[in-house]
Amino acid sequence: MSDQFDLGALLEQAKALQAQLEEAQETAAQQVVEGQAGGGLVKVQISGSLHVEAVTIDSGAIDPDDVTLLEDLVVAAVNDGLTQAQNLTRNAIGDIGLGGPTGLLGQ
Repeated sequence: MSDQFDLGALLEQAKALQAQLEEAQETAAQQVVEGQAGGGLVKVQISGSLHVEAVTIDSGAIDPDDVTLLEDLVVAAVNDGLTQAQNLTRNAIGDIGLGGPTGLLGQ
């Protein structure tokens, strides 16, 4: 039994974790989530790489006399979608043991 620290083994573990992390991030980036506001009057599709893919606005959300409401709904839907997209990556990282309060990244 050796009491010496095996730096080579540690580096191999780090490389394996890095590969798993990259794969998890790539998988999350390829997924699309939908954020909504106003009970679904405004919907946005956002990829896991945080790109807005589409915006759908129901005609019931369009009131020429209240543009501010529509603007607020779009902002709320985008924020909802961004939160969901960020959770994709967070969950993917957590699945390989790097996230969470006790995980390696301390997230």
